[in-house]
Amino acid sequence: MSFQAYLDNIETKTGLTPRQFIDLASEKGFGPGTKATPILEWLKADYDLSRGYGMALVHVITKGSQIVDTHVGSEGAHADPSNTLWLDGKASNPASAG
Repeated sequence: MSFQAYLDNIETKTGLTPRQFIDLASEKGFGPGTKATPILEWLKADYDLSRGYGMALVHVITKGSQIVDTHVGSEGAHADPSNTLWLDGKASNPASAG
């Protein structure tokens, strides 16, 4: 599953976009420099998100929308078409239009 697909599935499960999670995390004092464990504990307790989904959100909460080019354009299971993740909701993602 691509990184973007993880984020889209989180939105389906919770009704919240990645951007909304970033805002909620900020309200809790989480952001760049925050270790994964407290974020994962919060996401599990409040949203019942597994570690895999939680780690996708840990990335965007602590590092933003940029991902490394390793899987961009690859044929692997985790391939993404771009090194920039869409954080504002799957319905508004221009890459999904059409």
